[in-house]
Amino acid sequence: MRSARLLTLFLATAAALPAAAQDKPAVPTPAEAPAVPVPAALTAEQMPPVPLALVDAVRPYLEARSAGFAGWDPNTRAALINTRFANVSQLHRVAMPMGARTQISFEAETVRGSYAPEKGDMIVVSKDKGGDEYFQLHTLKDGRLALLTDGKSRNQMGAWSHDGSLIGFSSTRRNGIDSDLYIMDPRDPGSVRMVHESKGGGWALIAFAPDNTAAYLADYRSVEDADLYRLDLATGAMTAIGDPKAKIAFGGLDVAPNGTLWVTSDAGSDFQRLAKLDPVTGAFTPVSREKWDVDSFDLSDDGKTIVYEVNEAGSDRMRILDVASGKVTKVDALPAGQIGGLAIAPWGEIGFSFSSAKSASDVWSLDPKTLKLTRWTQSETGGLDPAVNVEPRIVTTKSFDGLEVSGLLYLPDPAKFPGKRPLIVDVHGGPEGQSTAGFMGSDNYYLNELGVGIFFPNVRGSTGYGKTFVSLDNGPFKREDSVKDMAALIDAVRADPAVDPAKVGLTGGSYGGYMCYAAAVQLKDKLTATQCTVAISNFVSFLENTNPYRQDLRRVEYGDERIPDQRAKLTEISPLTRVSEITKPMFVITGANDPRVPKSEADQMVAAIRQNGGKAWHLVAADEGHGFRKKANADYAFLAQLVFWKQYLLGE
Repeated sequence: MRSARLLTLFLATAAALPAAAQDKPAVPTPAEAPAVPVPAALTAEQMPPVPLALVDAVRPYLEARSAGFAGWDPNTRAALINTRFANVSQLHRVAMPMGARTQISFEAETVRGSYAPEKGDMIVVSKDKGGDEYFQLHTLKDGRLALLTDGKSRNQMGAWSHDGSLIGFSSTRRNGIDSDLYIMDPRDPGSVRMVHESKGGGWALIAFAPDNTAAYLADYRSVEDADLYRLDLATGAMTAIGDPKAKIAFGGLDVAPNGTLWVTSDAGSDFQRLAKLDPVTGAFTPVSREKWDVDSFDLSDDGKTIVYEVNEAGSDRMRILDVASGKVTKVDALPAGQIGGLAIAPWGEIGFSFSSAKSASDVWSLDPKTLKLTRWTQSETGGLDPAVNVEPRIVTTKSFDGLEVSGLLYLPDPAKFPGKRPLIVDVHGGPEGQSTAGFMGSDNYYLNELGVGIFFPNVRGSTGYGKTFVSLDNGPFKREDSVKDMAALIDAVRADPAVDPAKVGLTGGSYGGYMCYAAAVQLKDKLTATQCTVAISNFVSFLENTNPYRQDLRRVEYGDERIPDQRAKLTEISPLTRVSEITKPMFVITGANDPRVPKSEADQMVAAIRQNGGKAWHLVAADEGHGFRKKANADYAFLAQLVFWKQYLLGE
């Protein structure tokens, strides 16, 4: 599933428990079934052991791999990709289509990066520790990383200059809160200098002028409001592009060799369009005509070609624009699915990632002249045939106020699993995100082996349906309208002839985790159990304890706990306030290093449920943040969830 792609800038550390303090399963007696050992970094609290026999049944579904396109090597024409062969995703090179994936980074944490444009003489990568999101920038050479940033602050890569001589990045090094902007020649770390002292955590350097005399900056305030500026790198003079007071969202920005600015924005429209932007007057001239969001694009080095992708009801479609003539060519050879990482090589080839229900994410390229598609990787799917995977259908219904809301419903093969089927409702995070049609990975086990359906609702506040729709849940006084949407959608799928209305569970992570807690309180009569991951339990404590760089950004979405009437409403709508109403079993999953939703949010919910005599399993990872990234942890969490759903959804 995909979160909002608008300027992906955003993504309280808790101490890890010593191994001796972890609740490990007891050594099985001869009468007990052998259990899966709990990984060293995990603490399993008041949970049953995972039967070892379950691993053999599930194993192929845990071995699906994916490959993400990370860019081109301008010197050798090799593709740079992200994929995982050990515990976490690393960088690999692929010299030719379907060639060997040669690993070039070997870290204990996930590494992402790109080649220097034009020069191709180096790779700059980003890496954090244990999911804490305090990213550091490094150069990668001969399998080793050399630190470029200070090793302490939160740093995020911005743009490369067109000639590959400079990088721009943001850093909280000054005060730990504000995202100041810096430039550096990564070949000389001593060349680093601050070019803009920021106020707020949403600043990014997103492009350089072709001659490197200026940079283009974005100040992300919310999913509905981002401002653009031009910064003179010699004088420090900064000029707003357009009216910063206008509530307009900007996505990508690129600069043509002649200085023309290309952007995606919802200016003058409910949806995000590809357009030219006058850097002096701020005049916005739309070019794309689709009635859906243009989510991403890339401009060729010569400025003659643009490739962009359109989000049509959760499925991506590729378009190629000839800048001179304005002609748009549709790329229709790809099935419904997800496109990512669009990048036009200096020689014109378009690289990208693609996934669908029947294909894990892999790297492809497209010749823009002949429209010939070339596959560069074919990721393993644990030996399973992905062609048997089911595709979703869209379910729509009217919410309490007449608003049309929708979701994606995956149902198992009725020939193999006849009759009414159990269902898991899976709510996306964000809330500025969208559940979209893509590869289901290990979740295919539910569909193909257990006959359990999965439903992904897109309630108000989701992206992909226009800026009016995304704003309908803003602030504390509208927040629970999204819960009402979820209730309406659950009613709609429970009424489906293929769904067993008495066997419906619900899961969600991050903001979807809040929705999970809220469902456990307000929708318990519709559900058998809930599984909530890295979830907000109390909006006031969440806003007070989320990492300082993101507090103001989240206040725009949820409300400001420092304002008395908003604080009172935030307290009222917090699931923790109504925890006594939770009567069904719950499974909570937490990353101890989560900088977004602190572990304390889970701790207080679990403690309150147990104090009230309720059942709450709790799985905590000492080396993870906002979601599990390490394979050993993720595999165990998936198996533990299976145990939970077998008991509380399937009644086994």
